Amino acid sequence: MPLVSFKTELKLNNKQKTLLAKHAGVARHAYNWGLATCFKALENNEKLPTAIDLHKKLVAEVKPVYSWYYEVSKCSPQQALRNLSTAFKNWWIHKHTKKPRFKKKGHHDSFYLEGSIKVSGNRFKLPRIGWVNVHENLPAITPKNVTISRHADRWFIAFKYELDIANTPKIREIIGVDIGINSLATCSDGTVIKNRKAYRKNKRKLARLQRNLARKQKSSKNRQKAQVKLARQHKKVVQIRKDTIHKLTSWLAKNHSFIVIENLNVSGMLKNHRLASAVADCGFYEFRRQLEYKTEWYGSKLVIADRFYPSSQLCSNCQNRQKMPLSKRVYECKNCGLKIDRDLNASINLELYPTTHSLWGSKACGESNQLSGKSIKDSVKQEVNVHPMKSGDLLL
Repeated sequence: MPLVSFKTELKLNNKQKTLLAKHAGVARHAYNWGLATCFKALENNEKLPTAIDLHKKLVAEVKPVYSWYYEVSKCSPQQALRNLSTAFKNWWIHKHTKKPRFKKKGHHDSFYLEGSIKVSGNRFKLPRIGWVNVHENLPAITPKNVTISRHADRWFIAFKYELDIANTPKIREIIGVDIGINSLATCSDGTVIKNRKAYRKNKRKLARLQRNLARKQKSSKNRQKAQVKLARQHKKVVQIRKDTIHKLTSWLAKNHSFIVIENLNVSGMLKNHRLASAVADCGFYEFRRQLEYKTEWYGSKLVIADRFYPSSQLCSNCQNRQKMPLSKRVYECKNCGLKIDRDLNASINLELYPTTHSLWGSKACGESNQLSGKSIKDSVKQEVNVHPMKSGDLLL
């Protein structure tokens, strides 16, 4: 059974908010202390300490000095050191990520809890914290561990649990999806998903709130209020983007057996400073990440087209290939005379990708394939083996 994550907002009183802030503060202090210790070990050409070594040293040297470590659960600093060990290995050994940085108060505050956790209706019983309420009914399960995080002035709890999701009935065998900036997604069946452009629409308001924050005196109450207002607006932008992508990916995974998308070089696109803001506002990487696990949930399959597959340059009717500058939004085929929207043409080519990706490689620009669009679609239906899907209720 797949692991499904559940995240909801906590309904806290002032005492509970203070206790959660203490847990996040201890986790942040342990992380920063461990990071400084690792940097010092590298400077002295010593062996890089593991998470276990760091925890033993923390108990022996740090806890006796800072008594407030004993006011929170021991899981909070332990998991912070495990996260640090993973981050340091990804940077120093595997070279996957950038150099770890010290955490700052109020930025991505979170901590981890495990142990005697209980769930009852819309309440959680957490170690060292007690019973806390949430804003909705919880699944009838008992999670082994939870992660609590703060966004602006709101606290959220997240956990994973196993859920038996039945394969949903499919309305279409295969669909190609071309993602872009003007329209978030253009599907080969003609469906166009509008790009809500959350950051662009809220950019002026964010700038105004940022200027208002800069004018406030440091360490003042008014500055704290301005920080909360700015953080709330940033959270709103993130929620709008995630809501759009979640609805789109769920619809694709539930209703289509095969989904074909492009393998975009997102990091390379972000280096173009004229398009970086618009590309980041779309969430291309998040779109692919969600499709990868949702297709496993609902019994469908994700097909990634080759990065250099010219979906925008090929004619979806005759497979003629020609140059297509970004400024040209309508594809006009010089071979068969087809006139079609650029994004729709690309999405149809992506749908035909399982059989046509081997045909275009030997063709020069301007040459046409002899295989017609109709015969290509027929061959797709013959070559793609669609697994029988079980009928079941669609999950929200």
